[in-house]
Amino acid sequence: MDDIKIIALYNERNESAITESNQKYGDFCYVIAFNILNDNSDSEECVNDTWYRAWISIPPEQPASLKGFFGRITRNLALDK
Repeated sequence: MDDIKIIALYNERNESAITESNQKYGDFCYVIAFNILNDNSDSEECVNDTWYRAWISIPPEQPASLKGFFGRITRNLALDK
């Protein structure tokens, strides 16, 4: 699914947005978290927290780059951990 459709799902408050996000960007976010944390369970927790943060951020945010948006959230969560 393309990013515009995923953002539309978030805007509609459709829970499949999280599933689609995880399918498309879950591995990408996991690698970011793991490179910072070097721990599987903490990295998986960061990825799950990324979807929650995205859920509460979209709307009102309308990210131009969904990959960059998720990557930034994941990186910040991992650094905070």
